[in-house]
Amino acid sequence: MIVRAEQHEDRAFVRAVNRSAFETAAEADLVDALRDQARPIVSLVADEASQIVGRIMFSPGTLRGHPELRVRGLAPMAAVPPLQRTGIGSALVSAGLERCRQLGFGAVVVLGHPSYYPRFGFQPSTDFGFCSEYDAPAEAFMLLELQPGYLHGASGTVHFHVAFKDV
Repeated sequence: MIVRAEQHEDRAFVRAVNRSAFETAAEADLVDALRDQARPIVSLVADEASQIVGRIMFSPGTLRGHPELRVRGLAPMAAVPPLQRTGIGSALVSAGLERCRQLGFGAVVVLGHPSYYPRFGFQPSTDFGFCSEYDAPAEAFMLLELQPGYLHGASGTVHFHVAFKDV
């Protein structure tokens, strides 16, 4: 399996992965909206023998009161159900975080499973003085500084791209 940047010709396959991994089309619709509305994004796919088996996206986020900080939101991520729990998600997260570092982003936030994301270095956002704009359990809203000390002196509410409001 290789992890690579999503290409235009991957779009229908990416939609199929999202449709198979989630109960509704909401995440697939979100990915389409983020592609059209959010800049810049990091969108990667897991390619197994020329078949898309997973995908991940990082889109712009903002910290109220700190527009100069370059933050990305990790979501959504998906793998085809028969291959879930085989390392596809881990490979996508690791490659995506590395790509975000290379592009000079300072931090990544995720609203996700509190037993999964800490393995990549994510910590509860409350440890940094941040909260989510969404009503989510504190332990599920996590943050990772890609540049140590990047968020020093900042605190407040994290906002995901406006496209998330339609999910």
